[in-house]
Amino acid sequence: MNMTPDKQQMKKLRAMCHALKPVVRIGQHGFSQAVEKELNIALAHHELVKIKIASEDRASRDSLVEDITTKAGAVLVQKIGGTATLFKRNTSDPVISL
Repeated sequence: MNMTPDKQQMKKLRAMCHALKPVVRIGQHGFSQAVEKELNIALAHHELVKIKIASEDRASRDSLVEDITTKAGAVLVQKIGGTATLFKRNTSDPVISL
């Protein structure tokens, strides 16, 4: 099964993420190991996770989102301001059917 969602699946994921509240919040200490662990737990449980980044600088926020996405092995579904939504398929126990 392909891990990267196609265009239609991304559209469905974007629609689903509107109702989500941020599960992971990244504050002044940045993307620490503890935050990375919590993000991986949240992705394994929910598959679709909204994160909130407390940073005013757009460039640093964008690079942080890219770094988080790479480290988590997830797909960036949507990024609006300081909020990003990530998707990572749980192969053993899928929660979201696409």
